[in-house]
Amino acid sequence: MESIDLLVLRSARDWLAAGDRVLLATVARTWGSSPRPVGSMMALRNDGRVVGSVSGGCIEDDLIHRYTTAYGGDGLADGPPEVVRYGVSADEAHRFGLPCGGTLELILEFSPAWQVLDALLSQLDSGQLVRRQLVLTTDKVTLQPTATPEQFSFDGEQMVNTLGPGYRLLMIGAGALAEYLATMALFNGFKVSVCDPRPEHMQTWAVSGVERIVGMPDDVVRDFAVDLRTCIVALSHDPKLDDLALLEALHGPAFYIGAIGSRRNSQLRRERLIEHFGETQDSLERLHGPIGIYIGSKTPAEIAVSVMAEILAAKNGVGLPGALNVASAKASLAALHN
Repeated sequence: MESIDLLVLRSARDWLAAGDRVLLATVARTWGSSPRPVGSMMALRNDGRVVGSVSGGCIEDDLIHRYTTAYGGDGLADGPPEVVRYGVSADEAHRFGLPCGGTLELILEFSPAWQVLDALLSQLDSGQLVRRQLVLTTDKVTLQPTATPEQFSFDGEQMVNTLGPGYRLLMIGAGALAEYLATMALFNGFKVSVCDPRPEHMQTWAVSGVERIVGMPDDVVRDFAVDLRTCIVALSHDPKLDDLALLEALHGPAFYIGAIGSRRNSQLRRERLIEHFGETQDSLERLHGPIGIYIGSKTPAEIAVSVMAEILAAKNGVGLPGALNVASAKASLAALHN
């Protein structure tokens, strides 16, 4: 499954190429509670079809009515970008289904240039991170490749949105847990790859839509073009496979690196990496293990839920409290029973 940003941009590009008219809406600013974060996008076609979202649904309905049916079905209006705001009053917040106190500001682009969207998607599909800048007064869009993600910004005159290739998950080990984790990652918009040099494991892989890579995991990590939107999870339970892959991952820019294992096995892994491979406590700070958040999970499916939750927290820049850390939670529970 493609990331929602890429799906919105691709739909808008394809509709425009087919001769349709398109409205591209972006969440520019929010105050109080908001259903969708800044930078969220939605494409609206002149017949009312929508891809993406900017709210829980009511604002989308209003945009459809205002910019399609209000024109008698003849299509979307032309003109420079507009800024619209929803939820200023309590009545509006209630009408549009916004949380109490929520206010949402949108930038509306009418029939954005097909050529610019096509160029943007070409860069994103090639793995580039792209800074898209829109100047509202001129309706001018510029695209600039960048190496550093930049926070979405809107100062009332120009919008800057850093867009990147879809998030990727590379799993080491093709077992049952990997299949559940792959399924969850796919419906969260990740491109998923699995690596396992053991034929007996790869031959039983059953999740479609996942790239299967045969090779030694450390070589695969080295050749994977790891970037800031990549996460790497070692799930093989075999130190010969997991440890070398983790060593490669730890010296790259992946936003999340983790390995399956009990508290004891995780500690032994850290000791091995320090003693035999020259790592330090500081260099292992980025290594998650035991992976996941503590929810008392026992089955592969439950463990996958906890791991995916931790990955999404890291992706979204959310620091998790110590009580959710598996090692800390289990240590506290053990202390209570002693």
